[in-house]
Amino acid sequence: MNFYAKLKETISSVLPIMLLVLLFGFTVAPLARDVMIRFVTGGILVIIGLTIFLLGVDIGILPIGEQSGAALTAKRSLPLLLGAAFLIGFIVTLAEPDVQVLADQVRGIDSSVSKLGLIFMIAVGVGLFVAFGILRTVLSLPLKYVLTAFYVFVFVLAFFAPAKFQGIAFDAGGATTGPMTVPFIMALGVGVAAVRAKSSASGQTSLSSDDSFGLTGVASIGPVLAVIVYGIFLRSSDGALSSQTAHSAVSGSGIGIFLLMFPTIVKEVITALVPLAVMAALFQFTLLKMPPMQVVRMIRGFAFSFVGLVLFLLGAQGGFMPAGKQLGEVLGAAAQDGGGSFCLLILTGIIFGAIVVCAEPAVWVLTDQVESISGGTIKRRGMLAALSAGVAVSIGISMLRVFFGFSLWYILIPGYSIALSLSFFCPKLFTGIAFDSGGVASGPMTSTFILSFTLGAASALGGNPAEDAFGVIALVAMTPLIAIQILGIIFNIKVKKGQKKEKTALPNAGEGGHNE
Repeated sequence: MNFYAKLKETISSVLPIMLLVLLFGFTVAPLARDVMIRFVTGGILVIIGLTIFLLGVDIGILPIGEQSGAALTAKRSLPLLLGAAFLIGFIVTLAEPDVQVLADQVRGIDSSVSKLGLIFMIAVGVGLFVAFGILRTVLSLPLKYVLTAFYVFVFVLAFFAPAKFQGIAFDAGGATTGPMTVPFIMALGVGVAAVRAKSSASGQTSLSSDDSFGLTGVASIGPVLAVIVYGIFLRSSDGALSSQTAHSAVSGSGIGIFLLMFPTIVKEVITALVPLAVMAALFQFTLLKMPPMQVVRMIRGFAFSFVGLVLFLLGAQGGFMPAGKQLGEVLGAAAQDGGGSFCLLILTGIIFGAIVVCAEPAVWVLTDQVESISGGTIKRRGMLAALSAGVAVSIGISMLRVFFGFSLWYILIPGYSIALSLSFFCPKLFTGIAFDSGGVASGPMTSTFILSFTLGAASALGGNPAEDAFGVIALVAMTPLIAIQILGIIFNIKVKKGQKKEKTALPNAGEGGHNE
């Protein structure tokens, strides 16, 4: 993959947010000079780090996932396939940048939560549901029934979790589907569907094509359930959860903070990537047996991923997150006076939402995919407009929730009810794409900047950040579930109309020819 192509992608993703923050920081919401310097430095580190990380994933890590998926399905051993699917889902999640950032955000507002414990639970949830998603594909279980059953169970169980863990749990489902996790999961899903297509006696490859999608959507349920269980466990073991804000062990000012944070972040990245490297080595010796040149390429990919992840986390934790939080605090404090300042807070959230979703590279990939599948019936511009409007509204609603303090359930329950209901009317291919794409809108910018902005606003307004702010990633991730399925229904209607026109045109053409 071309380095400059990746650089262009990350710049288009990060730069709009940076320009908007600088505009606000110098005008209606003045930020401290030190914070602004750190924000610009952090933005540069995020751009460079994310570029190098994605390059490393493409050249060294993604091929492992693709080849492992093909090799495992070729073995035709269901226990082996499911066991390896769990292992891949678990280990890859440990290295997911968005999960690392989310865990830092949670740890930053609640000292009772262990960062490693939270990441471990999220990884277990992903691993289990990746394995179950593979089993669903093998058994040809309808995706709409699987999703409906599990989401009903999730919502019921969530009522028994502490309130502060409810938003965190649903945010975990959106944050998990990031640039590291999705390629591995998608490779497994496509590989299993391909084997089913080849072994199908009837030769109906369209069914397997539909089943190629949906695995990521099923996998994203796992971390939601896992974090809910983790919250219930903490409540039962400790009797109560801490509501105190955790203070960072690193203190400093200016760009020197990045040097102070460097050793801790290097240690965290090593902890995240070593299990993935061990898994790759294990697969190489027992399953893949790649030639030396591919092994060297894999090692280069891991080295790039390590450097990129370190730089990304440095920029996110040292610059992006503090600036987002302070901007939220400034606007939140002004909104307490009501009037125009309150409207400014809501409007800022809406603008950030519209910009963030259009800036995510994964969203552009998704819109290309849907336009191609629909044969151009569903235009890319229409999808981008629908997603942009949906995410803008979702973050605007998040700002309203922060201000008024109403429950997250007032949004999630109706939203998921609509999304799951649509799955019974939408073509199954579009349902799979929709639930797979739930995380594409909630990318690195949402996990780092938008969540920090919401936490800052909640803190300034005197609310409980753990209960009022967390859930914003979940709302962003919910938007594509509805938007893409609606577009799928529209596509289906257009196809049926086209078929009716063809049927009515053929007899008329025949009669006309006869009369002549």
